[in-house]
Amino acid sequence: MVKNSDAKLAFACGDPAGVGPEIIAAWLATNRDAARDVAVIGPAGWLATLDTAAEKIAIGPAEFSAVPGRPSGEGALVAWAAMERAAEGCKRGEFCGVVTGPVSKAELAAIGYAFPGQTEFFAARWGGEPVMAFCGGRLRVVLATWHVPLREVPTLLTPALLRRTVAAADALCRAEGIATPRIGVCGLNPHAGEGGILGREEVEMIEPALKQIRAEFPGLSRCEPGDTLFARQLRGEFDAVIALYHDQGLAPLKVIDFDEAVNVTLGLPHVRTSPDHGTAFGIAGKGIARATSFTNAVTVARRLIAGKR
Repeated sequence: MVKNSDAKLAFACGDPAGVGPEIIAAWLATNRDAARDVAVIGPAGWLATLDTAAEKIAIGPAEFSAVPGRPSGEGALVAWAAMERAAEGCKRGEFCGVVTGPVSKAELAAIGYAFPGQTEFFAARWGGEPVMAFCGGRLRVVLATWHVPLREVPTLLTPALLRRTVAAADALCRAEGIATPRIGVCGLNPHAGEGGILGREEVEMIEPALKQIRAEFPGLSRCEPGDTLFARQLRGEFDAVIALYHDQGLAPLKVIDFDEAVNVTLGLPHVRTSPDHGTAFGIAGKGIARATSFTNAVTVARRLIAGKR
């Protein structure tokens, strides 16, 4: 096994017909010295075009060639293979963490990929209890639930899930240098239930759980209205906000931090980050994709890896 101090940060290409390969190439071109500590995983034809000191690890058929903007089953298989290689390399100590390019959930599902997203994939390969979080811009957002239908959310908000989410939010803040994190929690219902008038989940489920969790994490808020909590974070009142479902957290995040936010999978044995945007097939290959989110994903990954060490 490679010593942890020698392990490289892996870049998984994502869907080769999307913007993943070009934003990775842009990072490599502007970070030539830092690229020596990186291993890039992708199809051989694409790797051959990269002028970089990074290690190159080819996966998929040698003759494969993606057409930007035209996703295919073959490309989805390459994206999946890149994830598998990155996950296995971390388990062996070859890699110290992974930054993943964006993938197409629809294309992956069509070839038998059994996971809702990459978060669930890496949890299955590594073990642990994943928590999806976002940082790198002006907001720091942690999700209690993510790739589930909205109607299922109330049944999933158990005390154990809430405690795990709060612990992950606290750990993320501390990894980013915040000694005493202040964590705000969105209510499930409008106006956080308005004392039970607009829904009983806060009164009967969420607030009792938060009261117990607050003994361990004193900077934890009560349930607060989600329509104002993110603005309060921007004003400096909170270091992180916990959203109870996907769009409750991602809608404000993508308004404020669309080009800067980083997707972070917390709660796993190894570090995994990703740019917080999709494959953008519509602009792939046109040279206009912004690499800011990917660059931030690399920075956040290195910071989290340093914290683990």
